[in-house]
Amino acid sequence: MANLEDVPTTDLFSEVLRRMKCATKPDKRLILVGPPGSGKGTQSPIIKDEYCLCHLATGDMLRAAVAAKTPLGIKAKEAMEKGELVSDDLVVGIIDDALKKPSCQKGFILDGFPRTVVQAQKLDEMLKNRGVKVDKVLNFAVDDRILEERITGRWIHPSSGRSYHTKFAPPKVPGVDDATGEPLIQRKDDTAEVLKSRLEAFHKQTEPVIDYYTKKGVVANLPAEKSPKEVTVEVQKVLSS
Repeated sequence: MANLEDVPTTDLFSEVLRRMKCATKPDKRLILVGPPGSGKGTQSPIIKDEYCLCHLATGDMLRAAVAAKTPLGIKAKEAMEKGELVSDDLVVGIIDDALKKPSCQKGFILDGFPRTVVQAQKLDEMLKNRGVKVDKVLNFAVDDRILEERITGRWIHPSSGRSYHTKFAPPKVPGVDDATGEPLIQRKDDTAEVLKSRLEAFHKQTEPVIDYYTKKGVVANLPAEKSPKEVTVEVQKVLSS
């Protein structure tokens, strides 16, 4: 842990201010659900900062647990090395561990989990043991055709990470980066074929999760075909009610 004497005063002051602001915020335990390209990645940092939540991305958490050689990380590594899927119980255990961190004191955003009803049930059971429950499931609802237009139109400049879109943010010259004139590329995941298989998996596996939480009365359907700013306004309306 860093010695506080070595931390710049401005950093300490801004952290004190952040904690004071966070102290007045209501606790929130949120799940973000939506197909690829629905805008979850755009909205989650905004929600995280506004409500002082921790963002739990299960893929990142698994890698971190493996790297840190935690007991659960060691078990996860063993499964991966055998070519097996990491069990739902292990993933829920890693989430449970993460919730002990001070940054998760006000609640969390879960993105990418649960993907199945069984995972949702296991998550609910773990939260129940902690005396809490999921407050809201934000369903980023958007038509598949809109997603195809959004995703297959994305192009990036590999060395800088600058991104473009053939319809919404086109480069000055088609196919080349504005600043360098170098060619743009399309990521492997951004093709119509890959999107089709990812959407099929989403509809088959994850839509039942939305039904599961709808029965619990915690789902808020967001019109994710709108612009990012408009979706942010919709999110704020849902979370302030």
